[in-house]
Amino acid sequence: MLKELLFTGVGVAAVLKEKVEEELTKLEEKGKIKKDDAKSFLESLEKKGKAEDDKIKDNLKTILKEIIDELGIATKEDLEKLKEELKK
Repeated sequence: MLKELLFTGVGVAAVLKEKVEEELTKLEEKGKIKKDDAKSFLESLEKKGKAEDDKIKDNLKTILKEIIDELGIATKEDLEKLKEELKK
């Protein structure tokens, strides 16, 4: 479910980027915006989007770790420690 949510977010971002690019191209063709300005705007938008994406992923990881701790679910690290103890 989480993967689907993340993929949906990526899909929405891709469609949004495409639409913004189309609108900027229209503005360029009408002479209402310079090509360099449009390019700069898109780069800025991408940079902010990536930063926001990273922030969301970090928050999601933190939340998932908290949920795992609250539920008492064994992590991969916990299982590895247990294996090592059982070998002794």
